[in-house]
Amino acid sequence: MRKVLLTIFVLWVFSSIANGVTIYKWMDKDGRMNFTDDYTKIPPQYRDQVKTEEREESPSQKAGTPISPVAPAEKKESVKVDRHGLGEDYWRNKVLPWKKQLKEATENYERVNARISERLQEQSGRLMSPTQWNMNRAEMKTLTEERSGYEAQMIEAREMLEKIAKEAEEAKANPDWVK
Repeated sequence: MRKVLLTIFVLWVFSSIANGVTIYKWMDKDGRMNFTDDYTKIPPQYRDQVKTEEREESPSQKAGTPISPVAPAEKKESVKVDRHGLGEDYWRNKVLPWKKQLKEATENYERVNARISERLQEQSGRLMSPTQWNMNRAEMKTLTEERSGYEAQMIEAREMLEKIAKEAEEAKANPDWVK
């Protein structure tokens, strides 16, 4: 009888110790939620933002079974990511400044080009003094240099957008994210 009581007591003590599990969770730099039950497995740079959660171990779980993240009760839509875990926001934000530069450079290029056309029309068939001729030539030189600068910005932006599109393709990201 004593052996039976001792066995029951030992089993009761060990089962009560194993019932509680602490889960540590944190968000990494890529926005992924991470879970572990071992504090030493948390990278040092994330230890200051760790949240703990006490859970009771279900009867079907055995000691040593890894804790898996609990899925939300309602999942409205799945978040789509590339093979590196980067989503639509990452790719759109990467493309945005280059699209903006391309748009602004194109608008400025067209504005300067229109000004050059106006100046050429004003000069055609008109007799000018050497001073007027030199002033117009200097102005045209300034305008063409300005136009060349905008053209270089347009080329740079197009090249970067192509490079980002290739990166996105290699990462298996949705091509619409970089359009």
